[in-house]
Amino acid sequence: MLVAEDLLLLLTDDDSGRLVLAGDQVDAALAGALLVELVLGERVDLTGAADAGRSGRVVVRDASPTGDPLLDEALARIGEREGRRPAAVIGPLGKGVRERLYQRLVAAGVLRAEHGTVLGVFPRRSWPTAAAEHERQLRRRLLDALAGVEGDDARVPALLSLLHALKAVAKVLDTAAVGLDGRGVRRRGEEVAAGSWASAAVRRALDEAMAAVVAATTAATAAATAGGS
Repeated sequence: MLVAEDLLLLLTDDDSGRLVLAGDQVDAALAGALLVELVLGERVDLTGAADAGRSGRVVVRDASPTGDPLLDEALARIGEREGRRPAAVIGPLGKGVRERLYQRLVAAGVLRAEHGTVLGVFPRRSWPTAAAEHERQLRRRLLDALAGVEGDDARVPALLSLLHALKAVAKVLDTAAVGLDGRGVRRRGEEVAAGSWASAAVRRALDEAMAAVVAATTAATAAATAGGS
C-alpha cells in the first residue's frame, strides 16, 4: 500500500470508521505522504546546489507512469507546479484524495463503507475496519521503529514522522507496549524524523510535508477556539 493509504488507515477509528483528527489536518498529511512517496521513488526531487535556479523547489525527475493511478495524478499535478516550493503543491495534492484513498481501501477489502445519517437528516459515511491483519502488521512495524529496531523500508519511518507531525503517534499506537510515555514518544518521534534513513531530498520533502501538517493543525485549533468563544 501507499504511505498515504497506511496513514489514512491508522487515522481512521477501527470501530466507528471516523477520523481521529480534524479533516484539514488529515488532508494535509495525506498530500504530504504522496509527495514523500514520489520523492522516495525518485520521481520527484527538490532542487539543490547542483541545480539551476533557487534551491528547495519541486522538480520532476521522472514523469513516466508509476503504475499507480493516484501517484500518476499526483505526479502530473506536481509537474504543473514545477519550480515552486513544496508548500505550493500540498493543497492541490490534497484535494479529493481522502475519498479516493477510502475507496481504494474498501476495494482492497481492508475497510468497508457504511452509510448513515446525522439527526436522521444529514448523510454521513463511515469506514470501519473489514480486515485487520494489514493494520496489525503495520502497527507492529511502527512500534518496532519507535523501539529503535531498524528496517529496510524507508516508508515506515516516513509514516512515523508524519504521525509525529500530527501529534498522533500515541493516538494510533500502543506506545506503552514499547515502554514509552508521552515524553518518550515525542523524543523518539523527533529522533526518527531526523534519522539517517532519509536522503537529503526526502528530508526536505518530509520537512515541508510536516510543516504543512503543523500549519493545518494550527488552523484547525484556531478555528475550534474561535468557535468555542
